[in-house]
Amino acid sequence: MQVYNTIVSFFQNGGPFMYPIVLILALGLAIAIERWWYLSRTEARNRKAWQRLEPLLARGDYEGARSTTEENETEIGNILNYGLSRLRSTRRREDVEMAMEESLMETMPVLEKRTHYLATFANIATLLGLLGTIIGLIQAFTAVANVDPAEKADLLSASISVAMNTTAFGLMVAIPLLLIHALLSTKTTSLIDSLEMASVKFLNTVSPDSGRRTDEGGAA
Repeated sequence: MQVYNTIVSFFQNGGPFMYPIVLILALGLAIAIERWWYLSRTEARNRKAWQRLEPLLARGDYEGARSTTEENETEIGNILNYGLSRLRSTRRREDVEMAMEESLMETMPVLEKRTHYLATFANIATLLGLLGTIIGLIQAFTAVANVDPAEKADLLSASISVAMNTTAFGLMVAIPLLLIHALLSTKTTSLIDSLEMASVKFLNTVSPDSGRRTDEGGAA
């Protein structure tokens, strides 16, 4: 109970700037939870899709692989579907690679969406904390201007202590948000790297007669 009272007192003494910092914390946590869930789910779905596609690509069954990619809506499925579709109309590896890069460029913004807000929120929380402290100090010095000199030191030190609460709280919000931003950025980068690796593995299976084999398989 004492801890709860301490937290409440700390929050109340911080002044009005504590409320927007709390709002930033709530928004940041909501984005962090949603992004972590989305990236984890995407990673698991892509891994499962690749486990189905890899044997087909290894034995050159491009038509079977294309049918599989059309059935799922995973990121890796979309990227490989671009390449497999282009493989039906061209035998050049470069053309297939360009088609897959185009799909990857469309996918990356979706994976990175909203994550950058966390770093922005961390900076805003810090700045709001500093602004609240500065305004609190201005009010403190204004309040002691007409006070008895014997009481000025005690009153000023108490006012400064209260004003510092805002900066402390802003940093308490900013530091976790920065750490979460780093974790999500690392997870996103790892996911993009896995998509690029899958693309490279697919391209390594493409041979000059791949397009002809695909057409023949479709005609059969």
